[in-house]
Amino acid sequence: MSALTLAVRDSATMLRRNLLHARRYPSLTLNILLTPIILLLLFVYVFGDVMSAGIGGGGADRSEYIAYLVPGILLMTIGATPAGTAVSVAMDMTEGIIARFRTMAIHRGSVLIGHVVGSVLQAVISVVLVGAVAVAIGFRSTDATVLEWLAAFGLLTLVATAFTWMAVGMGMASPNVEAASNNAMPLIILPFISSAFVPVDAMPGWFQPVAEYQPFTPAIETLRGLLLGSEIGNNGWITIGWCLGLTALGYCWSKALFKRDPK
Repeated sequence: MSALTLAVRDSATMLRRNLLHARRYPSLTLNILLTPIILLLLFVYVFGDVMSAGIGGGGADRSEYIAYLVPGILLMTIGATPAGTAVSVAMDMTEGIIARFRTMAIHRGSVLIGHVVGSVLQAVISVVLVGAVAVAIGFRSTDATVLEWLAAFGLLTLVATAFTWMAVGMGMASPNVEAASNNAMPLIILPFISSAFVPVDAMPGWFQPVAEYQPFTPAIETLRGLLLGSEIGNNGWITIGWCLGLTALGYCWSKALFKRDPK
């Protein structure tokens, strides 16, 4: 078989391995899925009227706030999923299986690719489930065309890939599982200080640069534009730049750590 065929075969094997791990440890997947759903329900039914009145500058309209909130919650779901990847990679590193893989006649990159593809699939499935809950409580995107829906799906997949590669590097660089979980915390926290819940211009002036110059805010605004027809501006290109940069950084970081001789 050619080198490409071997790489695809070994990557598929590692993908099956990671999917089996996810099935055997459902609590981690449920935690990743339940957190954005709980936040969605909380901000819609507890804070929805107040938040919509504040954003609209007048009467409360919960349906408008649902439309504003859902894109941010979907990106928050993407940000939470790689945390599980970092923990899973750290478990492999500390339990010695990576050292065993190094001695086997398999494609070296297949171990990392299996983690990345498995995590991206998990992120996409989580987004679909969270999106179904959003539709059930009133979210509608009637103006989006088929092309815009495909672009939105591609955007979510691209963001998931970028953050997953970063999470793989975090997991490989961590001395233990606890450290991996802590290292992945920025991916969970950043959406809270973005435009997910309120517009950036509604934040204090000193805080606005923190919310604006980070990867989640342009991604959220791009997704809002695709699904709701709002102005995208340069956010689409900025999001692509962030994703390509983070993917390259995470890939090179993970590859260098994987090639490093174990201590």
